[in-house]
Amino acid sequence: MNRDDRLRERYGPAALVTGATSGIGRAIATELARAGFDLVLAARRKPVLQDLAHELTTRHGISVRVLALDLAGDRGAEELLAATAGTDLGLYVAAAGFGTSGAFLDADPAVEREMLRLNCETVLTTSLGFGRRLAGRGRGGLVLMSSLVGFQGMPHAAHYAATKAYVQTLAEALHVELRPHGVDVLAAAPGPTHSGFAGRAGMRMGTALTPETVARGTLSALGRRPTALPGLLTRVLKAALLPLPRRGRVRIMGSVMAGMTGHPR
Repeated sequence: MNRDDRLRERYGPAALVTGATSGIGRAIATELARAGFDLVLAARRKPVLQDLAHELTTRHGISVRVLALDLAGDRGAEELLAATAGTDLGLYVAAAGFGTSGAFLDADPAVEREMLRLNCETVLTTSLGFGRRLAGRGRGGLVLMSSLVGFQGMPHAAHYAATKAYVQTLAEALHVELRPHGVDVLAAAPGPTHSGFAGRAGMRMGTALTPETVARGTLSALGRRPTALPGLLTRVLKAALLPLPRRGRVRIMGSVMAGMTGHPR
């Protein structure tokens, strides 16, 4: 059985992808459409969602529904759950998120709280809501977007790394808890990736993964392991850091981030 057939059998007939207008979310939506999934796509920018829906429907002959929602808003997660209550979803991909960089003491509290809501609180609320639905259904999958930076602290992106550590540990635990209910949970933890994330975080990307590489590696790992390290670059970086004590990893990652953002070490 090839990958697409396996995914459809285990997680069909429909999937929900948040953060679908760009980057990894868009790439995962495209991969799922190619695999034959009907889709529900959620993000803030309705015109971009509609253009993507038209493209995927035309190219792959699937059904696509768009939901223009601000998932960082006070009730964004609840609105998403309510809007999908009548849809037979077998897969939820929580790809919406953003990051910040710079000295922690210079951070804008409002922006950091918004990131905390989107990267953590929304993931909590939707994982609970969709996890219950999928457990009641007896099969399904949750994909939560972690990051390589979530395995240790990261100076110059301290709060962003902390939000990804939250997602990583949540997904690891849910992988064990939900498996007896027929629900596969995966933490996708890519390394540096060319996407809209870097621009918003004020980062300069050098060598980095493509969103398509991350999407393919993530979907291939779903149902097979608790954490995906998609792309050769991710695995090389993880292997290079692994032998070091945690304090050493923190210092090295801080130096890397300082170089990517132009902040002093």
